[in-house]
Amino acid sequence: MHLNGRGRMGNVRLVVAGLVLMALTACTPEQPAGSATRAPRSTAPSPAERTSLPEPQQATPERGELRFTKIAELERPVAFAVRKGDDRLYVAEQTGRLRTTDGKTVIDLSGEVSSGNEQGLLGVAFHPTGRWVYLDWTDARGDTHITEWAYDGERATGRRDVLKQDQPYANHNGGQLAFGPDGYLYIAFGDGGSAGDPQRNGQSLRTLLGKIVRIDPRGDPYTIPRDNPFAGRRGARGEIWAYGLRNPWRFSFDRATGDLWIGDVGQDAWEEVDHQPASSKGGENYGWSLREGRARFRDGDAPDLVEPVIVYPLREGGNCSVIAGYVYRGQKIPWLRGQFLYGDFCAGWVRAAPAGDVTDSAEVGKVDQLSSFGQGPDGELYALSLQGPIYRIEPA
Repeated sequence: MHLNGRGRMGNVRLVVAGLVLMALTACTPEQPAGSATRAPRSTAPSPAERTSLPEPQQATPERGELRFTKIAELERPVAFAVRKGDDRLYVAEQTGRLRTTDGKTVIDLSGEVSSGNEQGLLGVAFHPTGRWVYLDWTDARGDTHITEWAYDGERATGRRDVLKQDQPYANHNGGQLAFGPDGYLYIAFGDGGSAGDPQRNGQSLRTLLGKIVRIDPRGDPYTIPRDNPFAGRRGARGEIWAYGLRNPWRFSFDRATGDLWIGDVGQDAWEEVDHQPASSKGGENYGWSLREGRARFRDGDAPDLVEPVIVYPLREGGNCSVIAGYVYRGQKIPWLRGQFLYGDFCAGWVRAAPAGDVTDSAEVGKVDQLSSFGQGPDGELYALSLQGPIYRIEPA
């Protein structure tokens, strides 16, 4: 799964053996940077290969002492969710199944999903009531579906498509789903793929590509909140909440403040994390493809571009694709409270930064092929590896 794209989660290079296994990087696997061809299918490690992988490196005491404890082994886990009144942890496997960490298969789309590096089952979220579950997945043609099932804790029934988005290329599919503090469903869409945003979707308000979308999924098939920033505006899609994004693979809400943190995978030079305060009314323009990170990417102007709060260089130290995590609000790791956790897919490092001063970050551990983070109902955090393991993040 390549988050990058020229493919990072689009244009990621697939590196095997002692290098980096399967990169969610800026270049499509096995394609040169800038390639617009569809990425070849990647191969998941066999169970034998997965069991021989080294455990994640633990942080040194001066960096905060985190431990990554394996709690489950699944097939290419990429997304994590919890359900109200349910103590099980739900994990989406890129190959098409929604499973619990105790082994139950809730939904199986493995016969319907596409199988490219940045395709498949990519996101999961439960309605705040726990009565419905939503999946973000790409079909055999590569197009994105947001699909709903009624769920009683045992069976998923009453399947219906809430939203469908055509995808012009195989990469940059985004995939994150999350219900915000306002009870609405937020959806991440990449810019449509290829390299360099050839269709200029990032800055166009006429498409959902390159956006974070905000809807009420319990409509027919959904409704657009009246206070969405572009609702009712001629020439703009009313579903849009924020734009100017390249491939916002993962985003999260701070459960204490409501702030939104967005990890946007970069193109040639910079990875970035964007921040939207809870006081926002939406409509922020995060700059792509006029800008990559804080640097100009192409000619053009737009007013009031919002600067990223974190940038780091692509490829340096093996960096390839940013993985946004959560602001820690649990109780088991006192020193980590109020810090934003994020990492990189290829380099594998995990860093913590105070939410009020993200420039003061420190590495706190490593997870090979870090694909996503998860947050439990108690605020404790988890890390997912595309190689299979699910880790609970604990004090050393």
